[in-house]
Amino acid sequence: MTPPSEATVARPTRPARRISLSAVAWPVLGIVVTIAVWWAVVEIFDIQSIILPSPAAVAESFGTYPDLLLSTTWDTVRVTLIGFALSIVIGVALGTALAAWKPFERAFGPLLVALNAVPKVAVAPLMIAWFGFGTTPVLAMAFLLCFFPIVLSTATGLTSTPADLVELTKSLDATRVQTFLRVRVPAALPQIFVGLKLAMPLAVIGVAVGEMQSGGVDEGLGTIIVQTAGQGDTATAFAALTLMAVVSIILYYAIVAIERMALPWVRGTTA
Repeated sequence: MTPPSEATVARPTRPARRISLSAVAWPVLGIVVTIAVWWAVVEIFDIQSIILPSPAAVAESFGTYPDLLLSTTWDTVRVTLIGFALSIVIGVALGTALAAWKPFERAFGPLLVALNAVPKVAVAPLMIAWFGFGTTPVLAMAFLLCFFPIVLSTATGLTSTPADLVELTKSLDATRVQTFLRVRVPAALPQIFVGLKLAMPLAVIGVAVGEMQSGGVDEGLGTIIVQTAGQGDTATAFAALTLMAVVSIILYYAIVAIERMALPWVRGTTA
């Protein structure tokens, strides 16, 4: 028996380590370059702190108000997760109805598009009139901003099942319920997760807008931004904006991690 040639011998590789290092190194490099450019612009053009604070001033605000910023960050995260969960429940239900029943889609599809087209900032004062001050109008604003991508992705995924899989279920005499649960829903999950990843940052934006508009809310990063910017403390407002961006990034990649764990076959069947 001849030994295998050098070309056919499997050579050890370390793709996982290389990918993990690049996944961390490039974002860190992007952050460092952005902060460096920001700092250089402030120093070169001698921009006043009330207009654009330097990264050092923002970091100093983190050290001055750590408890306030962390507590308001948690308040924003809590309301964001509640609003996002509501949008998932109602959005998936509406998307399923649109995909399953054509008359429902023809009757209410244009209304959903019109609702999504309405500027949400213009609706914010009406939310206060309808729901009063507090958390409810903030939740409503988060829901309005993020539920439409979930509806659209759910309806698109459920109506984009590969035709060969549908024909296979028919040949096996599967019922409509069996076809829906075992074929259409698994095939739609990648598309649904696209909608979830689009909706998550929108939920954070909705909470921020709701907190800024609802003067009766005494908690949340949006309230901190309004209060500190009105007092000329732009550095603390930028610190709150930074935390809001960090929250969006963390929640987005949490959805990505859940998708990878829930849909392991997607990475193995796509390029």
